[in-house]
Amino acid sequence: MASFTRYSTKEEDTSEEGELESEDDGDSGGESFLTDEEEFVPDEDFDDSQQDDEEPSTSSGGQDASPPAEEPSTLPAGKDASPPAEELNTAPAGQANIMTRDRYQVISWNIHMSDPEEDVENDRKKGTPDHDRLFRLKLLLDTIKNACLAYYHPRQNLAIDERMVATKAHTGMTQHMKAKPIRWGFKLFVLADSSNGYTVDFTVYTGKSQFVSGVGLAYDSVMSLMNKEYLGSGFHLYVDNFYTSSKLFKDLFSLNVGACGTYRGNRKDFPHTDSNALKKNAPRGSIRWIREGPLVFVKWMDTREVSICSTIHPAFSGNTVKRRVKTRGSEWTTKCIPCPTPIGEYNRHMGGVDMSNQLIQYYSVHHKSMRWYRTLFFHFLDIAATNSYLLHKELCREKKEEPMSHRDFLQELTAQLCGVTVKTPPGQTHSSHVPVAIAEILDELL
Repeated sequence: MASFTRYSTKEEDTSEEGELESEDDGDSGGESFLTDEEEFVPDEDFDDSQQDDEEPSTSSGGQDASPPAEEPSTLPAGKDASPPAEELNTAPAGQANIMTRDRYQVISWNIHMSDPEEDVENDRKKGTPDHDRLFRLKLLLDTIKNACLAYYHPRQNLAIDERMVATKAHTGMTQHMKAKPIRWGFKLFVLADSSNGYTVDFTVYTGKSQFVSGVGLAYDSVMSLMNKEYLGSGFHLYVDNFYTSSKLFKDLFSLNVGACGTYRGNRKDFPHTDSNALKKNAPRGSIRWIREGPLVFVKWMDTREVSICSTIHPAFSGNTVKRRVKTRGSEWTTKCIPCPTPIGEYNRHMGGVDMSNQLIQYYSVHHKSMRWYRTLFFHFLDIAATNSYLLHKELCREKKEEPMSHRDFLQELTAQLCGVTVKTPPGQTHSSHVPVAIAEILDELL
């Protein structure tokens, strides 16, 4: 049973009901929690037929419920709860006076990005190749992706990796990746700039039927993101062992795109030779490599064996790395050991997607929702806001100006979208006053 609580104002008579009045709606379907003087009148502009069925129910007995349009007024007669119009343009930082909470919830509950009639038509195609699982997001998805590509051209080094958007919704698209910080959620294949974490392009994984070339999911996901018509050529792409294959790297090389990535030694397309293999007891820093056309396969012994393939770098160019090793006297010392060139460059440029994920998580709008497509909608907003901040930093770098902090930028962006200005509270002023011990003051008084 739902229970409603109303607080009385000073002008109301509280002699009979007390200062705090609580009413229960009962088993008969619920009584009104408003008095005769506070009769609730819904907003004329609000159409109850447009309510999304995802809103939480607040009624008993199976009755349909709709979110409240406004809170019942408890102000005395003749008082206006809304601030003057001129005050809306000078909102102090952190004060919510753009809209009421209930109005925001109503808008949030009714967010829909496609035609409901076309949704019904698409749902009838379930189980057929013509069914589009992302139909409810298609228009916004295409808009965000086109904007990411249109306003920024990436630098030479790029990275492709997976990104998880947390959810446990039963959609048929939810994936489980135990090696990721977010284990359950929607999986996105993301192309990011390694220098700053800008999300250049991305694809939402909807199932294996999305890629029908027959070569493999890893191959198709990379080739779909490396759009030569937009990117051109001359890029260096870094991927992990899920994507690395001989065919992928050769096809990218034919497009004048270099590639570098770790690989799994048990795959059939990679060379297997006993004469040039690393032994298990090989000393730290040992290097072996094999070249096949444009591909160079390198194995390096660190704390364990590391395998990497590249069409960009030589196998070794004299680089070293520092490692702590234990001597015979059980003492730790720092030692420089040889390091292959592809491994050093891979460690330097592979973190583009991780950097993008980190920036998104700082000030994310993601929260739980009863509709799966709203989860992706919130993530698209995060991508747009984070990319906007990175563009702001790039423009400030060109102008040799100091960029805003991430938080200040998002506050300013939100204020401009709402048509208000944010008043930043004045900083704490420094005083020349030096505190004096109380004992000294008492001695002077005595």
